[in-house]
Amino acid sequence: MTWRATVLTLFPEMFPGPLAQSLAGRALTSAIWSLQSVNIRDFATDRHRTVDDTPFGGGAGMVLRPDVVDAAIAAVADDRPLVFLTPRGRRLGQRDVRRYAEAPGVILLCGRYEGVDQRVIEARGMQEVSIGDYVLSGGELPALVLLDAAVRLLPGVLGAAASAEEESFAHDLLEYPHYTRPADWQGRRVPEVLLSGHHAAIAAWRQAEAERITHERRPDLWARQVASAATAP
Repeated sequence: MTWRATVLTLFPEMFPGPLAQSLAGRALTSAIWSLQSVNIRDFATDRHRTVDDTPFGGGAGMVLRPDVVDAAIAAVADDRPLVFLTPRGRRLGQRDVRRYAEAPGVILLCGRYEGVDQRVIEARGMQEVSIGDYVLSGGELPALVLLDAAVRLLPGVLGAAASAEEESFAHDLLEYPHYTRPADWQGRRVPEVLLSGHHAAIAAWRQAEAERITHERRPDLWARQVASAATAP
């Protein structure tokens, strides 16, 4: 069954963008997934195609109108998760990505200006998601990020099924280092264990490196890993 993605945006020409290339592009051509971009402005009701208005209470910027946004959502709504990309949302993690990949697809709302009227967010039960603690001009780039992360987990997209299981965040650990030929480059040699052919030793080295890097760079993930190990039967 084709995994279906719908993006609600004021800039539909931004899609598929980079998603038309590489793994995601080949999967799109092969109908492993589909992408529909919907112009929110098509649901404006006045002759000027107005989609935003000034915020109640004053302040800078404009806010996307609830009636226009709701009409756009109503045109595509089904049993797929409805996600609003916003800096104030819960930070997107690999577990979230996997959950979206296991759903029939996703509907993504890309915010612009100062945001979207809170009433339509609540009325539609949107999941508010952020890709990081910074502000972008709109939700289109975060939507591309979420889609790329989810599509690569779909069956048939990655060349090796084991690849996704060994990547960063798959088990609350960052990925171990990788090496390839030449074995000696500018006086830097590949760790000898990787040349040994001893699969158990290689697996142990990779696990130890993943744990070391996670402990050093992401203490939050390491704490989760330790807690998980402590509660394991």
